[in-house]
Amino acid sequence: MAQLNIGDFAPEINAVDQHGNPVSLESFRGSKVIIYFYPKDNTPGCTAEACNLRDNYQILIDKGFKILGVSADDEKSHKNFSEKYVLPFALIPDKAKKIIMDYGVWGKKKLYGKEYEGINRMTFIIDEVGKIAQIFTKVDTKNHTAQILKATGY
Repeated sequence: MAQLNIGDFAPEINAVDQHGNPVSLESFRGSKVIIYFYPKDNTPGCTAEACNLRDNYQILIDKGFKILGVSADDEKSHKNFSEKYVLPFALIPDKAKKIIMDYGVWGKKKLYGKEYEGINRMTFIIDEVGKIAQIFTKVDTKNHTAQILKATGY
């Protein structure tokens, strides 16, 4: 599994979003991209994070960011989640966990003292040339936009 660092080129993404539209990281060259990985649609933390990005979507767009969300949920789950919360950005279903593994977000987690493997909530900021500019391993789900803007100098 990948161990990515700031300054590395981001692994390419070639997938489809919740509507079946093709999405590639290459198509975003020239823009900054927020790629956020989250464990599961419709859970409290994941909903808070998605809604925070939604509520601040225009601010992020105005600063030149594009947004992609990735989890192992399927296209139908992403579509329902997106429609329920009126999310204006692409959610990528990664049931095969290829993108999840490429970005190194799969790993050990703990819940109620029990250890298991799953998606660690992480966000990557990719710069205009495709390099990783920021990595967030401790995501503040309710204030993620402020966290991103502060770290990127806005």
